[in-house]
Amino acid sequence: MTDSDTPENNASGRGNFLEQMRKTREASGRNRAERLNRQPQPVVREALSFDSLPEYQRVSMQRKISGMLGVDNPFYRSHDRAAGATTEMGGREFANFASYDYLATNTDPKVLERAKETIDRFGISASASRLVAGERPVHTALEQSLADIYGVDAAVCFVSGYLTNVAAISCLVGPQDLVVHDEFIHNSALAGIKQSGATRRLFKHNDVENLESVLRTVQADFRRVLVIVEGVYSMDGDIADLPALMELRSRYGFWLMVDEAHALGVLGKTGRGTFEHYGIDPREVDIWMGTLSKTSSSCGGYIAGSQALADILKAEAGGFVYSVGLAPVLAASATAALDILRTEPERTARLRDNGALFLKLAREAGLDTGLSTGYSVVPVLVGDSLRAVQLSNELLEEGVNALPIIHPAVPEGLARLRFFITCDHTEEQIRHAVEATARRLGALKARNFGLASLDMEKMMQLQPLLQTPDNS
Repeated sequence: MTDSDTPENNASGRGNFLEQMRKTREASGRNRAERLNRQPQPVVREALSFDSLPEYQRVSMQRKISGMLGVDNPFYRSHDRAAGATTEMGGREFANFASYDYLATNTDPKVLERAKETIDRFGISASASRLVAGERPVHTALEQSLADIYGVDAAVCFVSGYLTNVAAISCLVGPQDLVVHDEFIHNSALAGIKQSGATRRLFKHNDVENLESVLRTVQADFRRVLVIVEGVYSMDGDIADLPALMELRSRYGFWLMVDEAHALGVLGKTGRGTFEHYGIDPREVDIWMGTLSKTSSSCGGYIAGSQALADILKAEAGGFVYSVGLAPVLAASATAALDILRTEPERTARLRDNGALFLKLAREAGLDTGLSTGYSVVPVLVGDSLRAVQLSNELLEEGVNALPIIHPAVPEGLARLRFFITCDHTEEQIRHAVEATARRLGALKARNFGLASLDMEKMMQLQPLLQTPDNS
């Protein structure tokens, strides 16, 4: 051992080393503090109040304008009992054209009995995701019933129709993919596309030639291509040109998704939907989507198609995997309603006759029914949003419940009343609804009632409400 290796020298060396480390840390700390002091201090943020948001300002403005003009809000009318072809509000009965119980299954004794039996056995909730403890026999029975109706391998049910589109679309496509949709597609499909991160393009309503021009221009740049249409369009009541879409699919190799929310129970001789209406093999469509709240008078949605498609969704779709299972009573009720669809095709026939009668009478009365083909949905175009709201309110006085569709749900100038037809509507109800609509709308037009007719004094009073609020 040398003198430099003595314990005293080693201890002294370690002490010097530690002291040097401390000084280095202190210097580094001073330098960091100096750098931080030179940087601008972060601005303290205050949480925004919801009543300062432009979204709330729009709602508030609509309320103030309605109040100033003396026009009642037609939305959120509370019904005293189950609503079908008729309903009751405030102790008064109305002919109801605002509910989509197309085949009158919502109050059918067979459906109600199935619901009561299911509640007695399973209670109300599935109480868990189907993956863990939420699976019930009624779920698989419903999915098999849907698969049988569409003539495909399998189906998957979700807890809402809106969620069905969001979950399925965002599961099947992503940032490397392209989704092309009809310009009038439902908002839930738009939400699903946005969540997926896929590139989105639209084509002109029901214009297959325009769709082809979009595909020809961009489809080669993407991994997967999905085209989305509706069987019966919910706002306009016209039908997708499925044969032309299938021909296009054979050449461009995209997935075709058809939203059957307003087509199941409505189109086709036995109500099986758009494929039956056109006589097309349902297996040639990649994805059938629909809701359980219309013909099947329940709540929820479904995807039907190949077994591989169903397996993917049950394993990967967040809206299925991470959601509670469909309430057993809703699944059983929907199955019972689908049983009625299969065994009582005369209901679909009555619905078809009622829709045709409504459309014929409306056109004869000079009402603008737009693109409607007279099946489940018949719009009456009014144009002015304020006029549409007032027309709805005046029809209520006539004993007719029909709701307006106004801006921003549709562009200003295309506001309308939307009439949902059911198999239980009577000829008398239909004739009265059309006559009252034509008469009341004619009177409103004669008075030039609407936003465009407001006098200068009213416009001056409304001006502060119409200005964009400054939320800076």
